[in-house]
Amino acid sequence: MENMNKSIAILSTSAPFSQSNAKEAMDVALIFGSYEQNTHLFFQGDGVYQLMAEQQPEKINVKNFLKTFSAFHFYDLDNVYVCKNSLEERSLLENFHIENVQVLNVNEFSQALHQHQTILNF
Repeated sequence: MENMNKSIAILSTSAPFSQSNAKEAMDVALIFGSYEQNTHLFFQGDGVYQLMAEQQPEKINVKNFLKTFSAFHFYDLDNVYVCKNSLEERSLLENFHIENVQVLNVNEFSQALHQHQTILNF
């Protein structure tokens, strides 16, 4: 794994439509990406639900901000990690709505996360 001493980790642990944390994490990631900051995205706990394909938030009258994830490559947000244990605890398959998600076991996930100079938790 590359040296990430001067990079930013955004740790998202909230389900996508239960509160504003998930959308705020994505907004922050896009802002850092627009300023060409070395930003890596981490999804753990209920945050893994943000990556799941085939969600239908319109059925609960919520705007689908998850579509914005498809713009990550325009902002050089290519480093996306998900905790395998979080997927398993929720009986979720690796069926993501974006590509290039790296699934890491809990030790790998922790190690990758803690290589960053700054960690923002949402």
